[in-house]
Amino acid sequence: MLEIKNLTKEFKSGVDKIIAVNNLSFSVPAGQFLTVTGKSGSGKSTLLYQLGLLDVPTISEKERTTIRLNDLGYIFQDFAILPSLSALENTMLPLLMQGYDFESAEMRGKRALEKVDLLDRANNLPSELSGGQQQRVSIARAICHEPKIIFADEPTANLDTETSEQIIRVFLDLNKEGQTIIMVTHEAQYAHLAHRTITMADGHIINDVMNK
Repeated sequence: MLEIKNLTKEFKSGVDKIIAVNNLSFSVPAGQFLTVTGKSGSGKSTLLYQLGLLDVPTISEKERTTIRLNDLGYIFQDFAILPSLSALENTMLPLLMQGYDFESAEMRGKRALEKVDLLDRANNLPSELSGGQQQRVSIARAICHEPKIIFADEPTANLDTETSEQIIRVFLDLNKEGQTIIMVTHEAQYAHLAHRTITMADGHIINDVMNK
């Protein structure tokens, strides 16, 4: 499904060079739930952005855009949903950008909201939803076009414990259906629920273990 070979990402800070991801190589089989953990500054989010083509790899912008739009889904800790659009409209947006007609996009959007148990709030604006509900909208948006891989960057960081557990259950249910997921988290109790956990420090993988 996904193979990484000798991936390195450097940043410049004045005259200094910071190696955020240092010569990483690993693969992620289809259907695996992989978590990436480590202390702040370890390189885990930089890795996620490279894998998800949100940062600049060595392919053209057109290729990156096409792959992101068609094959990948993204979930962020700040939800990143548009405040002027309803839950359903936010969910439909990637489908309309792909060229789906409105009726087809609406049908698939409703199906995605139903998967995250939010169909009854389809017409609500984000301001009318709780933080957990907004995150479920972002999950619905990420899965509506049936991506090959979902990338989630600290999806429970801004949520209370009960709501966080609800979100993790959604991920586990999606994974049981065969969805490949790569999730960055600093919360060990959620990392260990995945099939596999990679731990990073100073841009390196220091541990790569199967949890179950």
